Amino acid sequence: MIYEQPSIYFQGIRIDEPVTTLTDLVVSTICFYAFYKLNKRQENGKVYYFLKYYFLTMGLATLIGGLIGHAFYYAFSKKWKLIGWFISMGSIALLERAAIEYARPLIRPRVGVFFSWMNAVEIATFFFIVVYTLNFFFVEVHSAYGLVVVVFSFMSYVFYHKRNAGSRLFLIAVVFSGFAALFYMIKWGFGPWFNHTDISHTFMAASVFCMYIGAQSILDHPIKYSS
Repeated sequence: MIYEQPSIYFQGIRIDEPVTTLTDLVVSTICFYAFYKLNKRQENGKVYYFLKYYFLTMGLATLIGGLIGHAFYYAFSKKWKLIGWFISMGSIALLERAAIEYARPLIRPRVGVFFSWMNAVEIATFFFIVVYTLNFFFVEVHSAYGLVVVVFSFMSYVFYHKRNAGSRLFLIAVVFSGFAALFYMIKWGFGPWFNHTDISHTFMAASVFCMYIGAQSILDHPIKYSS
């Protein structure tokens, strides 16, 4: 059952979907915190780069989604949502690249090259589709592909070979993301003040937090190429 969330007013300013906005901002806060902590490490390497900027871009996407997509959507047109959607898609693409690069020492070089090129083709294709359709469904499809087909697969391969905590945490994070998608699709919630979108955002928050802890573990224990 879909519950519509009543608006609230603060200092005469109308805020639509206040709890949904708040849960979006919780996700963005976790992401910005993760970026801050990772940025302090001052490291080099593609895995570090991709993970760090994944959190920054996902934080921006959920911040924009909360403010423009929910709280003050009445003041914008639908096309404004594209900003958050595009940043979100770029964020997932960065996470995919991080998983590919992390697994590179364990996979055949051609596999890594193929999926790196696929990553570029995939993001360009979905950008075009979303611009043409203005449909959030395709943003969700891109996210599902990136998290399940790429991130989950590569991290599963790493976990199978290394049994390390970092890859395990990323697998748990993808499961949390799956629950977020499930509740969003079935439209089930506890009521108007904590609806299906709020539940979805809560699982998203758990997912990005697991990814942050997993990212720290991955960077502390990089995989070495065999000699």
